[in-house]
Amino acid sequence: MTLKQMLGLTALAVLPAIQAAADPITVTDIVGREVTLDGPADRVILGEGRQIFFAAVLDGDDPFKRVVGWRDDLLQAAPESYEMYAEKFPQLTDIPTFGGFKDGTFDIEQAVSLQPDVMILNLEAKAATDEAGYEEKLAKVGIPIVYVDFREKPFEHTAQSMQIIGELFGKEERAAEFNAFYDAQMARVTDVIGAQEDLDRPLVFVERAGGYSEDCCMSFGHGNFGTYVELAGGENMAKPFIPGTFGTINAEQVIASDPDQIVVTGGNWDAYVPGGAWIGVGPGSDEAEARAKLAALMERPGFTGVKAVEDGQVHAIWHQFYNNPYSFIAVQRLATWLHPDLFPDLDPEATLVELHERFLPVDYRPGYWVSLDASTN
Repeated sequence: MTLKQMLGLTALAVLPAIQAAADPITVTDIVGREVTLDGPADRVILGEGRQIFFAAVLDGDDPFKRVVGWRDDLLQAAPESYEMYAEKFPQLTDIPTFGGFKDGTFDIEQAVSLQPDVMILNLEAKAATDEAGYEEKLAKVGIPIVYVDFREKPFEHTAQSMQIIGELFGKEERAAEFNAFYDAQMARVTDVIGAQEDLDRPLVFVERAGGYSEDCCMSFGHGNFGTYVELAGGENMAKPFIPGTFGTINAEQVIASDPDQIVVTGGNWDAYVPGGAWIGVGPGSDEAEARAKLAALMERPGFTGVKAVEDGQVHAIWHQFYNNPYSFIAVQRLATWLHPDLFPDLDPEATLVELHERFLPVDYRPGYWVSLDASTN
């Protein structure tokens, strides 16, 4: 066989792969919209900086290699996570940032200049995009929007959202591997809870971002951390008073309901509320400082004398579990707090370490939760 013939055969062998790579892909996003791209997305705009939490799972070698623009919220909302990723991937500081859809600071001209293949938005941004007509405006300049959701209905939409993003990135197998891990870790709680015939469900009050403001009290109703509590075998105290996912109840209601356990979501929000009373839990947090601030929050008028406080059944947990693919970690942690007798061998910290080792490009750092009773941790 001549060299020319060999080269010809090689070219024929390579051609199908080239054609396959160029084949368009169609995904159905979380709201049922069909979106077609020319191929896997190489240039992506993240509608929220915290979406890097799913990009890190799928693109573990470099979560930022596709990101040509992102919203400027990660540094403010989760600075400890920003710092972890910046240490390993310093190029993230060069990625153009933009404002949000809800506050009307998103710049279409800037988006066009970045030449993205797709823009990925969280479901909660849809109302703002509909009102401003962003979908139509961006479609006219060739930028499709794909909606995902880890916040509104996390246990209905997380696996589907990861599958969608996996298709967009050409990482379907990686997404399937993560979803299998997610399902298995959730089952370690739900199988046990579901097997209980007469489960005594402790009444749990979850304070959303406690200490972020002086007002009391933001919480969760029919969804998000409210659902986390129910899956973990508790009764969500705020559910009868908050018709939607998020809302507020007053301090008097906390006293009247007298919850068995209190869980405060927290994070480092110094960018928003410098020196605030918030509980700065998160990767690498100072546990002693977090416990001291948690104790101080329980001295507010709405909490003194409440059963949970008197019994030391008060905890804080990383707020960002509420809007990323790692929500199963929070469910495990809640389950061990609410029913330690049912979960003597469940170690949510070990699960979190495994998540990092198998799926994330950064090393695990402790500090995602704290309890008033140190032995509870």
